Amino acid sequence: MRRILALLTALALLLACAVSLADEGKTVYVSDFSAGADGWYGRGASVAPAGGVLKTTGRQDSWNSPGRDFALVPGGYYELGVEVLQEQLDSASFMVSVAHTVNGATSYENLARGTVKKGEWTALKGTYTAGDYDTFTLYVETVGAGTLSFSIRGFTVTAPNGEPAPRPTEPPMVISAVDSMPALKDVYAGKFDFGSCVNMMQAVNPVLMDFVGSQFNIVTPENELKPDAVFDLAASRALVTEDETAVAVHFDRAKPLLDWAQANGVKVHGHTLVWHSQTSPEFFREGYRGSGKYVTREVMLGRLENYIKGIMAYLDENYPGVVVSWDVVNEAVDDGPGNLRGSPWLTVVGDDYLHRAFELARKYAPEGTKLYYNDYNTASPNKLNGIYRLLSSLLQEGNIDGYGFQMHHAVGQPTVQQITAAVEKIASLGVSLRVSELDVTCGKPTEAAFTAQAAFYADVMKLILRYADQFEAVQVWGITDDASWRSYAYPLLFDKNRNPKPAFWAVADPDSIK
Repeated sequence: MRRILALLTALALLLACAVSLADEGKTVYVSDFSAGADGWYGRGASVAPAGGVLKTTGRQDSWNSPGRDFALVPGGYYELGVEVLQEQLDSASFMVSVAHTVNGATSYENLARGTVKKGEWTALKGTYTAGDYDTFTLYVETVGAGTLSFSIRGFTVTAPNGEPAPRPTEPPMVISAVDSMPALKDVYAGKFDFGSCVNMMQAVNPVLMDFVGSQFNIVTPENELKPDAVFDLAASRALVTEDETAVAVHFDRAKPLLDWAQANGVKVHGHTLVWHSQTSPEFFREGYRGSGKYVTREVMLGRLENYIKGIMAYLDENYPGVVVSWDVVNEAVDDGPGNLRGSPWLTVVGDDYLHRAFELARKYAPEGTKLYYNDYNTASPNKLNGIYRLLSSLLQEGNIDGYGFQMHHAVGQPTVQQITAAVEKIASLGVSLRVSELDVTCGKPTEAAFTAQAAFYADVMKLILRYADQFEAVQVWGITDDASWRSYAYPLLFDKNRNPKPAFWAVADPDSIK
């Protein structure tokens, strides 16, 4: 009876705060910001309602965001939606997340994710089954782009059938005890490293990191070594009064993972030095001011050199031998004819900016550090040809070691034949290879979907094993399904409770899948 009363009370609180109810009572909450901020507040940022939207400004980090407290019902299943607008970057990644507390301890989950193009209202949608927590705060944050201003509108929380309902359960699975699972790092020892990506919040969770260490021997910071996390804008502005090429860097967000890796003897793959996305627009402007003109090519090359030099020097001094490889440049080839993607790097430096980036990375990276170019959609023929041309050009200068395949795939898309053609073509260059970002979406959490997903993973691993003498590492992009950037389609090897899925067993023994 006490549980029923608690559920009814929480639901009543939600209904009391709703701006409007729609569709026969299915909408629990919707805010159009026509009557003010409606309880939304700034989490390390300033928020202001105007004209039916809520604008967020003054951000200094990715988590700075508009947030609102909700009286969600533990065990309740909710559908979430919001529209987001940003007008500063060509595109930026956004997430709807939840911060929840129990007994005063706060933890976080990412619930929805999407790419928002400049000047276009974009809908983010996701679902959430509320855990057994005392409080819930929903908020909208960016993935990187920590100084980006943005607006939201039409934030909705919907409980199907008018009340929180249990989420459809995943199919039962016959699994071995976690302690008896083979370690993927051991399965592939002597062939290549096996790893994952880890974010800052995961890095401070000792239970989760014990699990990471049990399975993987290499990790990639998900966002914490990207340019917008490392470039210190305020400190750099103070330096340019003396020298326009001066750059300040900091590692506040990366330190938890770097500390853990150093203490546990786990390798780190650096991601990424140069990228068109998640790089502060001010990095390319005079005085590091958004209103400044683009700097000259010479100044930008000076900044690039000081930036790379500062990163390498700090890591070599404080974490010697921990970061063993780098994505020097990320996603520089466009998705059309395979030419270089338009970006401030191309505009300010010119089409040799990748060559200069690898030249500088080679100059300052500790001896033995492997340097990679990293990209996605390699199985797309036009893009494959563009990547092949780029790698061939970079190889002539002798500063690049290899190529990183981002394999963000879906079951059957692309085909295994297309992936094979891409690996064969890049491998023919004789370079080192890595699967830098691997996940395979499968749609709904059904037995049939998980079986098909396992077969696809097995085919990919069989292909990789054919080229094991060239592959340095394989890294899945995430640890558990619920924390994946593609969580809506269950793409990883472990479920939310860290139980192995059929995909795990397929990766551990690809030949077991016929």
